[in-house]
Amino acid sequence: MKAGVLTAGLATLLFSGAMLSDAVKADEVVFEFSGRLSGELQGYFEEGRFDGQNYQNNASLALEPELYWSFNDGTDSVIFTPFYRLDQQDEERSHGDIRELSWVHVGDDWEMRTGLRKVFWGVTEFNHLVDVINQTDGIEDSDGEEKLGQPMVNLSLVRDWGILDLFVLPGFRERTFAGTDGRLRSGLVVDTGRARYESGAGDQHIDTAVRWSQSFDLYDIGLYWFRGTNRDPRFETGVKNGTPVLIPVYEQMDQIGFDGQATIDSWLWKLELLWRDLPAGQYTAMQAGAEYTFYGIRNSNTDLGVLAEFGWDERGGKADTVFQNDLFIGSRVTLNDAASTEFLAGLGYDIDYSSRSLFVEASSRFGECLKLSLDVRLFDSGSPRDLMTHIDQDDRIQLTADYYF
Repeated sequence: MKAGVLTAGLATLLFSGAMLSDAVKADEVVFEFSGRLSGELQGYFEEGRFDGQNYQNNASLALEPELYWSFNDGTDSVIFTPFYRLDQQDEERSHGDIRELSWVHVGDDWEMRTGLRKVFWGVTEFNHLVDVINQTDGIEDSDGEEKLGQPMVNLSLVRDWGILDLFVLPGFRERTFAGTDGRLRSGLVVDTGRARYESGAGDQHIDTAVRWSQSFDLYDIGLYWFRGTNRDPRFETGVKNGTPVLIPVYEQMDQIGFDGQATIDSWLWKLELLWRDLPAGQYTAMQAGAEYTFYGIRNSNTDLGVLAEFGWDERGGKADTVFQNDLFIGSRVTLNDAASTEFLAGLGYDIDYSSRSLFVEASSRFGECLKLSLDVRLFDSGSPRDLMTHIDQDDRIQLTADYYF
C-alpha cells in the first residue's frame, strides 16, 4: 500500500476526528476485537497458457483482524481492519492493505464517515456495473468483488425525500494485477510500477461523487454522479528488461450511474445503467435481470432462487470488459439451517464470441468459528478476439477455510 494513500486516509480521519474530540465520554466506551484467519487451496485442471504458470496447485494464508471502538453513547465509532495475504506461487498476490480505518459520527438525521472505507453500489448478481468508489483488488479473486480501502470524507444526509451522500475522495488506489507467476492474467504482465495518469496530480487527484437513494414501497433506487480518476485503466505496451509488458493508464472521467430493484411478490427485478465520458468518447452500458424465489421447497426450510441477467456495452467488441453482450443464468439454494448453508451456480454465455463460463459456490458453517467454502470456475473461450481467451486454461477449484475469532 502506497504511503501517500495511507497518509491521505489518516489525514482525513484525524482532521474530522479532531472536530468532535471533546464529545468523547470515557464512561461510554465499547471496545471489540474480532477477525478471520483464512487458509486457501487452489487446484487448476491444467498448467497455464503463459510462462511462469507451469503449476497446478497453489496455497495461501490470509489474516483480516478488526478492531472496533464505540464511544459517546454509540454516536461515534472507529473501525480498523488491516489485511494481509501470503501466497505460495505469485509474489504479487502476497500483499497487504488497510481495508478500513475510519471514524463514523451519527447525528439525528446525518452521518459523517471519514478515513479509509469500502462503499458498495449495485443490485445485480453477475456484474457490478455501477460500483465505482473503491478500486478492485484484482489479485484476490476473478469476480471483481474484493476491493481496496479508499480514503474519503462522506457526509450522508437523511431526509424524507431520500438519502443524499456527498463524497470527497483524496488519493487514488491503483488496481492490483497478477504477477508473472500468477494465474488469471493476460499474456503480457502488467507493470504496475510504471502507471501513468492523465491528471497532473497523479494518484493525488481529489475525486468527488454525489449519490441520491430512496425507497418507494416496492422499489429501491439510486442515482449518482462521479467525477475523477477512472478505476478501470486502459493499457499501453512497453518493455521491461527486454520483455513486452502492459502499462496501466488512468484517465479522468465523468460517470452517471443508476441502480434500481423492484420486489414484487417472489420476484426481484434488477437494473443497473451507466453513462461514462472518457477522453476517447462517451458510452453507455447496462446490466439487467430478474430473480424468482420458490420458498419452502416441499414444506422444508429450503428456498430455491432462479436468476437470469443480461449485460450489454455500447462499445461492443472494442469494450475493455468481457461483459459486452452476455447472457447469464443461475440458481441459488439456501437451506436456512443453523450452519447457514448456501449454494450458488451460474452460467455465462457471450453472444458475440460464443464463449462460456461456469461458476459454482457453496459454503457452510461448522460450529461458531469455522466456515468452509467451495468455489469452482470454468472458462471456455469461443474466439481469440474475446478477452476470455487469456484465461481459458485457468479452470480452477478452490477450497477455503475461514476461522473467525
